[in-house]
Parts: sequence; structure tokens; C-alpha cells
Amino acid sequence: MLSGLVDFHCHLDLYHDHVAAVERCERDGVFTLTVTTTPKAWPRNHELASATRHVRAALGLHPQLVAERAHEIGLWEELLPRTRYVGEVGLDASPRFYRSFEIQKDIFARVLTLCAAAGNKIVTTHSVRATKVVLDMIEQYMPPQRGRVVLHWFTGTATEARRAADLGCYFSINAEMLANEKRAAIIRTMPLNRILTETDGPFTQTGARPTIPSDVWIAANGLARLHGMLPEIISAQVIHNLKTLHAQ
Repeated sequence: MLSGLVDFHCHLDLYHDHVAAVERCERDGVFTLTVTTTPKAWPRNHELASATRHVRAALGLHPQLVAERAHEIGLWEELLPRTRYVGEVGLDASPRFYRSFEIQKDIFARVLTLCAAAGNKIVTTHSVRATKVVLDMIEQYMPPQRGRVVLHWFTGTATEARRAADLGCYFSINAEMLANEKRAAIIRTMPLNRILTETDGPFTQTGARPTIPSDVWIAANGLARLHGMLPEIISAQVIHNLKTLHAQ
């Protein structure tokens, strides 16, 4: 396993044992951003993360839950001053969730507007079948000097990836993305200084078990193969990118 790993999008509170999942990240020395799907979940995640060196908790309101939980945006707003990290937020236009798409856009616009007003936030963003709309909204509501967006599990086109980079966005890449030849070809076009790694665990699998943050070395190795570089060089680049992201 490589040292200095980064899992910039993981759901630690959705593993069988939340406390053990946090402890494992700390023991393995993996910088892990644990995202939440509702603001009600954030205080416990923040409590556990605050006792660690390597884990940080992001304040989220997942687009797939907006239909039932849009009212929680008030709580989200109340908690926002307590964290630099926001996510999982964004848009999902897949058939199962399209009915709530207009409400999702209202919530996402509010999230971006409030993050921009606060300044210095880092927002990990879901964009299923909605890349253009997500980028349009980032451009409208959150200029790069007011914060940074990390596009989680990006599924847009190469043209959209270039536009995202021009808007100041970063990309978090997981092993499943790299296993898809079409997606890997688009990932190859992304600026290396905007790349982070992720697992999206436990929603991804490594062998027969849910992926854990320390498995993110598989994504780092995949990026190394994609670019014809040593894994240690890619890992160092990801760490550098993480530091740059935090410095902005």
C-alpha cells in the first residue's frame, strides 16, 4: 500500500461500524473526507472526525434525498459556519430522481450561494446526468475565488471536463471510473494538478467486500498506469493537489 493516501469522498457513517471505520482511517494514515447525506448526520460525523488527524467531515444534503428532506436545508445553513467541507451535494437527473430535479436545483443554488458568501468552502459534488447544469450553476453562483468545487465521480464529456477545469474545479477519481475505458480516456485529459482520489465506499466493492479508504491505492495505481508514471509520483501529486486545494 502506498503511503500518504487521500480518499476525498467516502461515507464512513454508512459502514457497519462507524467508529471502527474512522479509527481505521486514522490508523492507516489515509486523509479521508467523510461525506454526509443529510445535515442531521453531520454532528456525529464531526464529533468523531474532530478527534483525528486524518478524517474530516463534510456537511451534506444528497440530491437523491432532496424529495423527502428539502426542509433540512435550514439545518444545513445553521451548521455551515462550523465546517469548511460541504458534501455530498449536487444534482441527480437519473430517471429515479428526476421528479425532484427542480427542487434539487433550488437546494443546490442555495448551497452554492451560501458557500460563496461564506468563502473558503470546499464542496464535493454529485452530478449524475446533470454535468452541464451543475457547471452552469457553479459558474453562476460560486466563482473560484469564493471557494472550490470537487467533482465526485465525474461522468461528463472531455469538453465538460475542460470547462470544469477552467471554472477552477477539481476531480476525485475512483477505481471503478478507471476500469471503464471510455471514462479513463476522459480522465487522461484532466489536468494532473486538479486530480484527487476517492473510493465512494461503501458504495463500491473491492473483491467481495465494500471498499475501504485504504483501498484508494488501487485508484492511485490506476492513475499511474493511465499516465505512464510511477504510483509514488501520482500519490505525491495527489497530496500536493490536496495541499493546494486547502491553501486556496
